[in-house]
Amino acid sequence: MEKVIKLEELGLMLLGIYLFNHLEYAWWWFLVLILAPDFSMIGYLFGNRIGAICYNIAHHRGIAIVLYFVGIYTSTTILQLLAVIQFAHSAMDRMLGYGLKYKKGFKYTHLGEIGK
Repeated sequence: MEKVIKLEELGLMLLGIYLFNHLEYAWWWFLVLILAPDFSMIGYLFGNRIGAICYNIAHHRGIAIVLYFVGIYTSTTILQLLAVIQFAHSAMDRMLGYGLKYKKGFKYTHLGEIGK
């Protein structure tokens, strides 16, 4: 099942790349911004609870989808860009085994414990 999930996440990451390709931004923007959602880990400086909340907001694909459609509705390409980056990054993280975090600590995710 783990391989199926990783393949599904790869497909979602490729969807993110496809959507980025339809935006009017140079490809170097994708390469520069793809790791930007990881800045949310700064929240862990304020404890596990705040860290998990910050991380989960920045890595939630549902939020990315809503932002993308709001960007389409308002014709705001920067919002679409941020949403595509968040979507693709979240899929990439899950493909690598990094899931949404529990308040217990960084290594406790909805995909299981990191490092096990």
